[in-house]
Amino acid sequence: MLKSDLSSYNNRWFKPGKKLKIIIWYFVNRCFFNTCIPYPNRYKIVLLKIFGSKIGNNILIKPNVSIKYPWLLKIENNVWIGENVWIDNLASVRIGSNVCISQGAMLICGNHNYKKPSFDLMIGDIILEEGVWIGAKSLVCPGVTCKSHSILTVGSVATQNLEEYTIYQGNPAKKIKDRIIFE
Repeated sequence: MLKSDLSSYNNRWFKPGKKLKIIIWYFVNRCFFNTCIPYPNRYKIVLLKIFGSKIGNNILIKPNVSIKYPWLLKIENNVWIGENVWIDNLASVRIGSNVCISQGAMLICGNHNYKKPSFDLMIGDIILEEGVWIGAKSLVCPGVTCKSHSILTVGSVATQNLEEYTIYQGNPAKKIKDRIIFE
């Protein structure tokens, strides 16, 4: 029987950026992104670019959004990010054009290995291809790619890649409709 031993936890290998940069970003994130104050998007975009994000045009970032490490974030054109979205990007997050991430959704790039007593940190990139819709209060797990125009419905959990033009629902998310057609 495996027993956890969190005293043996060691993530010294994980180096997301320089400590000073991380600390400064923490305060910028708290003051301008993860706040109820509706700062204009143009200010948020400039701040993200200053911290190394690759940002396209026509991006909407609502209040109370939290972004862990903007230097690991790429957002293409015409993207909506709703209230209370958490982008916990311990690894790269790439968001394609015309993507909607609805309120309360989470993109989580890190997890722990429950099979090891030390509960090791595991990370994986997240890719949201063009036209993806992540429903409110949904969760995209580490290493998941949501293919073009896939939909993750409200409150669902994507633990595996989502096929293009397909709707997924549940925990874990399962296909509920193949090959959706847009009129």
